[in-house]
Amino acid sequence: MSKRSFTAVFVAFVLASASAWAGDTSSFVDLGFSADGSRYMFAQYGVETASLKPWAELFVVDVPRNVFVQDGKRSFVHDAPVVAGQDGSGAFYKLLAEGTELAARNKVDFLRQSQPLYLNLDGGEPVNGGGGAIEFRDFESGASYVATLVPYVEGTGPGLKSSFFINVERTAKDGSKQKHTVGTPAFKRPLISAYRIKRALIAPKDGSLIFVVELWKQGPKGSDLRYMVEALKL
Repeated sequence: MSKRSFTAVFVAFVLASASAWAGDTSSFVDLGFSADGSRYMFAQYGVETASLKPWAELFVVDVPRNVFVQDGKRSFVHDAPVVAGQDGSGAFYKLLAEGTELAARNKVDFLRQSQPLYLNLDGGEPVNGGGGAIEFRDFESGASYVATLVPYVEGTGPGLKSSFFINVERTAKDGSKQKHTVGTPAFKRPLISAYRIKRALIAPKDGSLIFVVELWKQGPKGSDLRYMVEALKL
């Protein structure tokens, strides 16, 4: 068992607005790292609001380069609506079963999942594009972190597009500091109105950080929620 206690999880909890958005949501799944920490695999799944069809996506990230590996994406949308009460997880299980070669090729071990250091339970839509700072600590190493998400949002309606980056400051147990920046501010994502850091995860091998970022995408019936990650090898 990892020495990191779940008391290392800092929960930033804010009550969500009473009014729910009409778009579709997704669930994030941490699938684990390769033994050397150079590859990270994750998934997301959900149900399309309009069609009620379950969908799922798999991704493998090159952690040092903070990009997807070659041919590192898989997706699936079922051709029929879900049965009442289902959450779309069936699409995820199907895609994962078919994606075992992707995990094997990148030597991902499903038992080498990350340790959570930060979790944001706020369900309301972020304001001002979702910018802001979070703080969390790794109690095993004694290091503390401040991560600041900086969004750029331009345009409105069909012309809306945005980007972001994350400034990370790490303070070691001895007080020494390191500063890093992750993200691609030059890459404009269409129809994404806001971002939020939902989780900060640490790798079991080398302490690399994974930031799980929530994306709010404008849809025909409200905002659709999706996830992406930014990887920082320390």
